[in-house]
Amino acid sequence: MSKKTRRHDQILSVLEINPSIRVNELAERLGVSAETVRRDLTELDETGRIKRTYGGAVRTKTFEPALAERLKLHIQEREKIARTAIARIGEARSLFVGGGATTLHFARALRSIERPLTVLTPAFSIATELSTNPLIQVMALPGIVEPKEGLVHGAETLKCIRQFRTPIAVMGASGIDKEGVSEALLHAAQVYSAMIDCADETLILADSSKYGNRSLQQIVGWDRTVSLISEKAPTAWLLDAIRQRGADVIWD
Repeated sequence: MSKKTRRHDQILSVLEINPSIRVNELAERLGVSAETVRRDLTELDETGRIKRTYGGAVRTKTFEPALAERLKLHIQEREKIARTAIARIGEARSLFVGGGATTLHFARALRSIERPLTVLTPAFSIATELSTNPLIQVMALPGIVEPKEGLVHGAETLKCIRQFRTPIAVMGASGIDKEGVSEALLHAAQVYSAMIDCADETLILADSSKYGNRSLQQIVGWDRTVSLISEKAPTAWLLDAIRQRGADVIWD
């Protein structure tokens, strides 16, 4: 193992314990110059293993708890986000809906809709919720089953998605940062990216605990076709960064 690799591992270990440590403190602990630490942090940031902050860095969240665990968290926030999102879809006749805890709250709110609607989803929980309304035609996408998340992925899933076009894709998020929206699960990220590519507009439903986090793979960058819906405004610098790229940010 090279000195640089060992140093990178040490930096990641330190950030796990003390996410707010400063560059000068890291340099002193590692016995190297502050400039060396800055180069290391830049390399780790470029590979997505950390997220640079003013004067330091934080380790990114690569993995998420399984869906069953996440459903126990931020319930009131997610219910509020779901209600706002229902109003935002307007008279759309079809939707892509991704998997996840917040999108499941959205599906629970959506199932009382009183007009015809077609929903395409890779998530079993979303399909089950919406199928209780006879006005909602649900298409469960084909693919390989990922049991912890209760969704499908793979070549057949992607092939099927590309046959359709919807006015809106409704997605959750593992991380929200100035660059865009990221997902911790690689297979899910590929499916969600394909759904976003086949929609005219994307609604990102994410509670404020996701702000400032970057996960394994970015599924969409900020632009005028993307709107973030949350229960609370992002910090000023993040809000400005998102809006500068043309995206809308909605909170209640």
